[in-house]
Amino acid sequence: MSAVTLETLKAHLNVTIDDDDALIADKLAAAKAWVAAYTASDIDADGTPAPINEAILQLSAQLYENREATLVGVTAQCLPFGFLDLLTNYRAFAF
Repeated sequence: MSAVTLETLKAHLNVTIDDDDALIADKLAAAKAWVAAYTASDIDADGTPAPINEAILQLSAQLYENREATLVGVTAQCLPFGFLDLLTNYRAFAF
């Protein structure tokens, strides 16, 4: 599977306008950097496993939809449900 692109993420978010493209691209870059560090892999390469791409989409969406560290009146979570489960088989351990 190919790497996650801005267009792929916008489809995932159901965003059809271009007004937030720069913001969405920043969230995508942050998510890719986080997943790349966690898995010690080149997540922009073709052939990236589908679970890694799904994790990038989920984390990007979380960052885009929850832009503040503190939310009032809602139940907050650190990472999307199942996010780390998607990366379990790809995690790079360093000691």
